Amino acid sequence: MTKDEQLAFEAALPRRAAAIETELRLLLEGRTLAGEIARPERLMAAMRHGVLNGGKRLRPFLVMESAALFGADGEASLRVATALECVHCYSLIHDDLPAMDDDDLRRGQPTVHKAFDEATAILAGDALLTLAFDVLADEATALPAERRAALVLALARAAGTGGMVGGQTLDLEAERNRPDEAGIVRLQAMKTGALIRYACEAGAIIAGAAPQDRDRLAEFGSAVGLAFQLADDLLDLTADASQMGKATGKDAAAGKATLVALHGANWARSHLHGLVKQAHELLEPYGEQAALLKAAASFVAIRNN
Repeated sequence: MTKDEQLAFEAALPRRAAAIETELRLLLEGRTLAGEIARPERLMAAMRHGVLNGGKRLRPFLVMESAALFGADGEASLRVATALECVHCYSLIHDDLPAMDDDDLRRGQPTVHKAFDEATAILAGDALLTLAFDVLADEATALPAERRAALVLALARAAGTGGMVGGQTLDLEAERNRPDEAGIVRLQAMKTGALIRYACEAGAIIAGAAPQDRDRLAEFGSAVGLAFQLADDLLDLTADASQMGKATGKDAAAGKATLVALHGANWARSHLHGLVKQAHELLEPYGEQAALLKAAASFVAIRNN
């Protein structure tokens, strides 16, 4: 990533994040919608705690920049990006529960089950997942019905048994039955990579891009997703809790199956750069128009939290 590309990305990411933050607040602090009976305040407070607590908003950034690559850069892409962030935040709330990763901190703040209680945390996650599909299906997400349906279907598959939830299941099983390298890659492609793949594919769907472009963006997202998880595993080994905003070293202590544990940090760093190179090459047909997406892939490898 050149200095100019880095500066452009560093300006674009917070700009997109601010727009996402505003949209999330509207969703979580707004009025009761048609068809709803009431919004329990404790539930809404827990949802806000789990969502409006900072974060890079990388996944929604990828949605919006992927859509912009094909000329779609409006309210619809913002709403789809917001829906995806709701799913991501739901997954974090549930991952932090004692039955899963048992974490007390998330982004430097008490996790939802610590700030509220376990039952409320489960319900807040459930509600965020449901809200995401509400946003995608709503006519206010001003896209042709077939595109909204395609977005709903793709997200259901990315987030469900063959994607994120299935990956979390494999991750828990890996604590008892250590997988080989192919098993680790599959686990990580599902648990972490599936939503990042969806983010990039969703942008192409929003824009009505050609099938080959949708496939190319999905492949780009897969490479970025694997790079993101590999960088996360390296940070778990090398960063401290104040830097990460959550406990570190837990994966190694628990003997979790990661590529870093399998091959070592030096191999992981080399492989990480190879994944970023692969992501960049997938975007070559789009030239300078894809500069911010390429910079996002580079950022994944060099981030420090």
